[in-house]
Amino acid sequence: MSELVYIVCPHCLSVNRIESTRLGDKPKCGKCHQALFLAHPVELTSSNFQQHISRNDIPVLVDFWAPWCGPCLTMAPAFEDAAAQLEPDIRLAKVNTESEQGIGSEHGIRSIPTLVLFKQGREIARQSGAMGVADIVAWAKAHV
Repeated sequence: MSELVYIVCPHCLSVNRIESTRLGDKPKCGKCHQALFLAHPVELTSSNFQQHISRNDIPVLVDFWAPWCGPCLTMAPAFEDAAAQLEPDIRLAKVNTESEQGIGSEHGIRSIPTLVLFKQGREIARQSGAMGVADIVAWAKAHV
């Protein structure tokens, strides 16, 4: 028997209940009917950060970055590719620390890029520095 997991819609922020065995079946939101998994990172802001971090039953891997950061820009395509490989088991998201300074400060982000893995609202792992896609995928899988 599969268990029900809660997944936050990246479009309307509704919380959806999905059977864990059906996560790979391209589920859609019950409210807005859009895909729950996009195969690319979700942009997080002060208005949706807590909803995604605390209401998703799957882990959420957040890339804290800034548009002026060379290593962040270098890692961006790898993080995008990692999203396609890790979903639906792990949601990938990005926080622009330039425009969302409060979130970066609240989570003690001192260098970028920094990856932070959250599970049920709590930080479970952190890694600073740019990584390639294989390293991102391996690091995330090793911590869930």
